[in-house]
Amino acid sequence: MDVSDPGAPGPLVDMTGVTKRYGGVTALEDVDFRVTPGEAVCLAGENGSGKSTLIKILSGVERPTEGEIRIGGQMMTGLDPRRAAAAGVMVIFQDFSLFPNLTVAENIALARDLTAHRRFFDRRAARATARAVLDRIGVDIPLNARLESLPVAHKQLVAICRALACDARLIIMDEPTTALTEREVRRLLGIIRLLKDDGVAVVFVSHKLAEVLEVSEKVVVLRNGRKVAEGPADRFDAASLTRHMTGRDVPEAAPGPYRGDGETLMAVDRLHKDGAFTDVSFALRRGEVLGITGLLGSGRTSLAKALFGLVRPDAGTITVDGRTVPLGDPIGAAEARIGYVPEDRLTEGLFLAQSILRNVAIGRLDVHERRGFVDRRGLENEAQDWLTKLKVKASSIAAPVQSLSGGNQQRVVLARWLARAPQVLILNGPSVGVDVGSKSEIHDIIRDLGTRGLGVIVISDDLPELIATCHRILVMKDGRMVDEIEAGTVTEDELSHRLAS
Repeated sequence: MDVSDPGAPGPLVDMTGVTKRYGGVTALEDVDFRVTPGEAVCLAGENGSGKSTLIKILSGVERPTEGEIRIGGQMMTGLDPRRAAAAGVMVIFQDFSLFPNLTVAENIALARDLTAHRRFFDRRAARATARAVLDRIGVDIPLNARLESLPVAHKQLVAICRALACDARLIIMDEPTTALTEREVRRLLGIIRLLKDDGVAVVFVSHKLAEVLEVSEKVVVLRNGRKVAEGPADRFDAASLTRHMTGRDVPEAAPGPYRGDGETLMAVDRLHKDGAFTDVSFALRRGEVLGITGLLGSGRTSLAKALFGLVRPDAGTITVDGRTVPLGDPIGAAEARIGYVPEDRLTEGLFLAQSILRNVAIGRLDVHERRGFVDRRGLENEAQDWLTKLKVKASSIAAPVQSLSGGNQQRVVLARWLARAPQVLILNGPSVGVDVGSKSEIHDIIRDLGTRGLGVIVISDDLPELIATCHRILVMKDGRMVDEIEAGTVTEDELSHRLAS
């Protein structure tokens, strides 16, 4: 699908025939990519499709092997990050790349001063600059607040203002809504519309397809380094976009009815942690997939960590199979056959530089010990068996985990815990940062775990994910359980309204 509008303004960015090779690997092949002033473009594709490579080339971090780049009509030969920024191309990465120990005003103005090669920092001028750009997008954030004290949504707005202070003409946003609540997402989309009205173009990269389609005029889809689709956003829906990204239809099955025996596997009674959650009680049945959701700050993540002993509650009890689980003791929780897959797998769930084998085997060394020695062949066979069951795509079990895509990394964490034969598995944000194809497969795994008799708790703010995987959904607000919803009784919109009410 390709379109052109002869009445449209000339391109702000015009990339033609861009190819990038790393040795014998082709990351991008003959890609054309254009953005006009005030246009929002969704750049879609699975992990490994070439999106990051394209962004790096456009921002000057990488240079193309072949092809031409024009920004504002000017040929950009030997483009580097400084020249890209001077041409008005700014990238806001997922970590925002801000200075946590500096104030809001300093973060906004510092990049502008560095670009202008100013020798001294003028605090009064910095405040004036910061106030002007905050007013431009209709946001009020204290100028003297240290960045580390701000919520994620405000940090993102500071990053946008920093780009505007540097006279951004194109802002590239990489997964901008991952850590935002629904209300914060609405606000961000409104700000993007303001930027577009002001002539600023936006390239929007996200795995959350509904949001992408809502904010973008045009969609460009990459797959295996090639552009496979391009057209107006209103010609795509989630199903067609997924099909272009993966090359196949990816149906999202609903969870079947709960078919367990109703026996309580885990009981949580009046769990309390000052400042985090209050009087939380619920039961998890054997073979049930139970969702727990809530807006950012609802207490859901603190509760997830408390269930596995990473946070020590001040009061309450947790039992598994009728036996009391020690509070604030992750080793005791693991011995009670509770598993926990963290939301941030990169810093909390994996040893990135180590092999897949070592990541899976770390909790099984005692089982494969023979007369004081580790039975390496037994470890390898068990790890390979789990990687096969979970369809991990890797060259070998000796490959480092950091070489895998996000979806395959998540499966390695799952393999580690499933090898320990847990009774209860807590999944905190199981598909965060995972592309659409892998996400559907992870949902299949979650549903299958329930049918095999495990008790699964899914902690997530991804409402389609909860609807697709859970038999019941519990809603948290201000640290309390406020609602319980049976599977199949609500739509995504209805669940969203119940969260926000």
